[in-house]
Amino acid sequence: MKKIIVFGGGTGLSCLLSGLKQFPVDVTTVITVSDNGSSTGVLKEELDIPAVGDVGKVLISMANVDEDFVQLLRYRFSKDGSLHNHPVRNIMLAALIDMKGSLSEATGTMCRLLNIKGTVLPLTEEKVELIGKSGKKEYYGQVAVSQNAKRIRKLDYDHSIHISEKVIEKIGEADLIVFSPGSLYTSILPHLLSQDVRNALKKAHAPILYVCNIVTQPGETDGYSVSDHVKVLNRYLDGRRIDMVLANNAMPSAETAEHYFRTEGKEPVHVDSLRLEELGVELIEDTLLSMENGAIRHNALKTAFQIFAILMRQEYDSAADRKHPASGRCLSLPDAGCFLLMGTLHGIVFLCFFGTADGVRCNQRRIYRCKRHQKDHHGIRFDAAFTRRSCGSRF
Repeated sequence: MKKIIVFGGGTGLSCLLSGLKQFPVDVTTVITVSDNGSSTGVLKEELDIPAVGDVGKVLISMANVDEDFVQLLRYRFSKDGSLHNHPVRNIMLAALIDMKGSLSEATGTMCRLLNIKGTVLPLTEEKVELIGKSGKKEYYGQVAVSQNAKRIRKLDYDHSIHISEKVIEKIGEADLIVFSPGSLYTSILPHLLSQDVRNALKKAHAPILYVCNIVTQPGETDGYSVSDHVKVLNRYLDGRRIDMVLANNAMPSAETAEHYFRTEGKEPVHVDSLRLEELGVELIEDTLLSMENGAIRHNALKTAFQIFAILMRQEYDSAADRKHPASGRCLSLPDAGCFLLMGTLHGIVFLCFFGTADGVRCNQRRIYRCKRHQKDHHGIRFDAAFTRRSCGSRF
């Protein structure tokens, strides 16, 4: 089974993982623990523990238990009192830290209770705070950093942190490294502030994929294009570079876009393909936008599908490099065992794979042209009309 390691935090990460759990992949999730807002910030200060909020969100998104249990964990106390605004999941994690002795152990226990397939790891066991530096001025804490990101010249922690060996080990084992959608300066970059993580990424053989945000983050990425996000990540990667970016190419309705800009100061992230090409980044585009309860989100299933297609494409390319010893032809995909069986989507049962039963001759390009449909497919195209049946074409 292919292995993915996903770095992130917040709603963007949770959304992505809720899609990935539908696919046959071994997912390790590494979560930031520097949040200091809302319930998380209160528990962090009162109990002297790492931030548990993003960990709790991820656990819910990956849970495979009765929906009533999930709704219980999501429940947030609304009455005035000491529990006001605390979600049940945060209280449970805080209790388990006390019982088990560490956030990692508490997370592992929750994974067992929620029947989670995969591994969930906090970036560190320590209580840490983000520090944004701008000349002589410092912005202390995740909330202050988010509000003043445009002024910040350097991002750091309030002290040097220890990264567990398991995180480093999982980076080395991965077939694909993913930076999830989410707040660039407070959910993604905090992973890259550790020299141990940066060194592990330098040594890793796996390509790095960034799943770009659909809209900008007020105070952090106002006016940013996709390439602007990539350039910031590259600056902090310290020697590695983003290899691929998955971006949404659909626009929200004019009414939705205007509402978002007026009420939240957010606007769609522009896909500047030429600039990405200049940066040497492979762009994968799709209609990833989804509306959930009036909010713009990534379509979890389609986003996860594209990530899984990248893994299958890697398998295809690997098979393409191996010549048949007798005939000199490239191995067909059935020979390599590289196919994808999917379930239902919008009531359609479909089977997607990269070739036909009698084999596919290799094309050494990374994009394959389907002669029947006259379309370029990055591995597999996520399109209902295409996926109702196998393409049946040679590439």
